[in-house]
Amino acid sequence: MREYRTLATAKDQWGSIFVLEDAEQRILAFGEHDEQSKLLKATPHIPKHTYLRAMLLALLFGQPRSVMVLGLGGGVLIHALRQFDAAIRITAIELRPAVIELCKRYFRLPLSKKLTLIEADALHYLAQSQHKRVDMLFCDLFDSEGIAAGALSTAFLQRCQQQLKADGVLILNCWKEHSRDAELLAKLQALFPSVYACLTGSGNWVVFATAKALPAGQVELKRQAMALSQKLGFDLQLSLNRFAEWQNVQF
Repeated sequence: MREYRTLATAKDQWGSIFVLEDAEQRILAFGEHDEQSKLLKATPHIPKHTYLRAMLLALLFGQPRSVMVLGLGGGVLIHALRQFDAAIRITAIELRPAVIELCKRYFRLPLSKKLTLIEADALHYLAQSQHKRVDMLFCDLFDSEGIAAGALSTAFLQRCQQQLKADGVLILNCWKEHSRDAELLAKLQALFPSVYACLTGSGNWVVFATAKALPAGQVELKRQAMALSQKLGFDLQLSLNRFAEWQNVQF
């Protein structure tokens, strides 16, 4: 990792947390050579990491009124959603209270009545009593070891599906190795009529599972991606080039 100045550190039962910065960006890290989030100070709504840009392709499926985010990180996804539409109701679930506090203090989290922050284990939270269903559910559950245990289990995916409205979209951030995970694809296909995916340049495999069909034809999809890029403030074309229906083949 390049040279950064340490702004803050914290330690809890799950390990260490670091906030680092240089002249242009701030980093939330859970360990050495780790980047959980990277915020560009001048343009916090523009994700630096390609996997976050890919996750925002979900907005091609429609304009959500309500969103749930599992895993707060540095709040970059929330910044981007606010740039897209300030009226979206966002509920963010984060396990670690220190992450919430550091995000509010150092990552310019756009606090408002439209944003609800909940300190909870996302897997347990969804298993509780019925919560109000949402249009999109972004799942980015990582720790210093990788994807959080249970985050791709059948039970958890079922709870995600139950949390969504009938035409809602589940967005999962995975590793590129999951592109060959036939078992994961089968689990998703049992719950959702359509499963798409995008392999990012950073080695992530972003999955979109939904009952909602995308516009037919690449020309229309490209046109919509261009319009979405203008609203978000960055180009989605590179992500769109790697986006396709997941059919149990390696992209």
